[in-house]
Amino acid sequence: MRLGDIGKLQDVLKALPQGQRCAPVESWNPPYCGDIGLKILRDGTWLYQGSPIRRPELVNLFASVLRKDTDGRTYLVTPAEKIDVEVEDAPFLAVDMQVEGEGEAQRLSFRTNLDDWVVCGPVHPLRFVEEKGSGGLKPYLLVRGRLEALVTRSLVHDLAALAVEAPVGTTDAREPDAGEPNFGVWSEGAFFPFTP
Repeated sequence: MRLGDIGKLQDVLKALPQGQRCAPVESWNPPYCGDIGLKILRDGTWLYQGSPIRRPELVNLFASVLRKDTDGRTYLVTPAEKIDVEVEDAPFLAVDMQVEGEGEAQRLSFRTNLDDWVVCGPVHPLRFVEEKGSGGLKPYLLVRGRLEALVTRSLVHDLAALAVEAPVGTTDAREPDAGEPNFGVWSEGAFFPFTP
């Protein structure tokens, strides 16, 4: 994909049903066309050949055709081509959170750095991994396909404030004599433990 082909990509997106912001990239199987120097930094900044992409519309356009394949690599995908995108951590950031309800009826909604809202639940689970070097936990929210948003550090503190002990009788609960209890959060009727 050359950046001059953006008009064609915009035409594809204009043809989507009203209200659909992302292209059906999971159903496209174009040939692999290499690397053109696209990179997404840990802080959510997109780079093209080492320079920041400063136009939010262009970042949103590219994000709408982003796909992570089973090989673990991330690509921009159009009906005609597939190109590499280097991702330092996660392609998106969860930068805001809204909480509705409480207990098992609680609902956590996250806003990404690209202004999309994602409701955490069975379809969009929250998972925790151990942060290398610090031993702390980093939460990730599944946005779509295999693409995740890293939950920002300020929201990690908000999640911790919502933590409850894992319900008895679940695989996340610890036996009374097995050490510390396991904590996590509820959203959309699912429990997400703070364990890697």
